Amino acid sequence: MVERVLIVDHLKFSYEGLFNASELYSLISGWFFEKGWDWYEKMNDEIITPRGKQIHIVLEPWKSTSDYHVLQMRIKFNMIDVTEVEVEKDGEKVRVNHGVVRIYFDGYVKSDRFGIWTSKPFYWFLSIIFEKYFFKRHFRKLETWIASDVDDLHTKIKSYLNVFKYTYQQ
Repeated sequence: MVERVLIVDHLKFSYEGLFNASELYSLISGWFFEKGWDWYEKMNDEIITPRGKQIHIVLEPWKSTSDYHVLQMRIKFNMIDVTEVEVEKDGEKVRVNHGVVRIYFDGYVKSDRFGIWTSKPFYWFLSIIFEKYFFKRHFRKLETWIASDVDDLHTKIKSYLNVFKYTYQQ
């Protein structure tokens, strides 16, 4: 059985205002592509209501660090009451989205990703001994790695959403 250790637990980000949903999504997918992560989109739902779109996306990208360990993130997007508005930027009219964005980040380190070391009781015992005594320093490096990657992505999203300077016209 694969052991999954939670390193980053529900790092939250909330934003209300103007943004471009497709650019935000491409920013995140581009970040994972640049860092060499593999991509898995677990859920992508869009519900249209009278108040606007409700968009829910769950991403579960992963990165193999060895034959034994894998880094994994879970990113949950909730975009609430997303409407399309027209704003003026540098004298031009631009169509952007307005709404609430809530993002939750989780970061995990998974061990025994193929389930080889849990197939027999003796192998399982050896894996526990190796993890506790021999691979402890390697595991700490992986903890630092996933925490820094989650923080880097969180910072990149924050800086992207705080860059916009528009004048709102109704």
